Amino acid sequence: MAKKKAGHVIPPTVTPLAIGIDIGGTGTKYGIVDRDGNVLFSGEMSTKKHKTIESFIDELHQVVSEAIENAGGIGRMKGIGVGAPNGNYYTGTIEYAPNLPWRGIIPLAKLVSDKFHLPVTLTNDANAAAIGEMMYGAAKGMKDFIMITLGTGVGSGIVANGHLIYGHDGFAGELGHTIIIPGGRIHEGTGKHGSLESYASATGVRLTAIEFLEKNKKPSLLRKVSPDMLDSKAVYDAAIEGDELAKEIFNYTGKILGLALANAVMTTSPEAIILFGGLTKSGEYILKPTRDSMEENLIQVFQNKVKILISHLKEAHAAILGASALVWEKEQ
Repeated sequence: MAKKKAGHVIPPTVTPLAIGIDIGGTGTKYGIVDRDGNVLFSGEMSTKKHKTIESFIDELHQVVSEAIENAGGIGRMKGIGVGAPNGNYYTGTIEYAPNLPWRGIIPLAKLVSDKFHLPVTLTNDANAAAIGEMMYGAAKGMKDFIMITLGTGVGSGIVANGHLIYGHDGFAGELGHTIIIPGGRIHEGTGKHGSLESYASATGVRLTAIEFLEKNKKPSLLRKVSPDMLDSKAVYDAAIEGDELAKEIFNYTGKILGLALANAVMTTSPEAIILFGGLTKSGEYILKPTRDSMEENLIQVFQNKVKILISHLKEAHAAILGASALVWEKEQ
């Protein structure tokens, strides 16, 4: 395939497209997206099998180039947006990401740009999700909101006055690592005690379920679930069957999450908090105690003003949309 210069100009008669890449610890998703958020082509490749960043970039170029050709060629591509753990918007580097195979500081944006000959914008995955939500989802039209991703961990992106808050070093907005219970549960990845992520993530719900089953001897459907299958879905399945212990697990989780959200609300005064990720599938079992706890912990001037919404982005394409939105955000 003929190489294009980084500063290529898209002909005015050609509708520009963006490439979205989401790098995860296990897999990397990629797609070609138009300005309206339609995913024209998408795919996924392995991250963890690549021991070196060079081999990862080589395969990424190979698979994405095929999608580029199917979408009309490199001339239609406006740029590449990348969401990645510990991605730094300012420097274009991935810095000490514990869940990726490559150690230290990786100049990912430069490596991808040099390979594809396109401009590249990098940020962390939760920030990319926030920008995607603002451009295509539940936060469309909002200038002040907080995006919370409730998955294996707890990620967050904070938008104020229409701009994502990056902080002086590019790493602002780590609500998942704020300490919500001093001296509480240890977080294996950071060694810190009592962080929000230790309780309100899918991993946290699992740990809470184990603790509750050990401390409480009341009957529960969860006692029939094997330890390796005990996850937030198992807790939800038990809750909808009327299991009281499962409901207590969600109430406990929601109480902690709501407290953390109250602190965030009183810091940035958002219009809404938008939740995304597997834990949100538990519906009102997690949302009601979260709302109640948030309102209970807010001072009066903030009460009953902030909506808690579920993301409008389709889970299958949310990461790609968020990453691709970084390209269009440059126009804002």
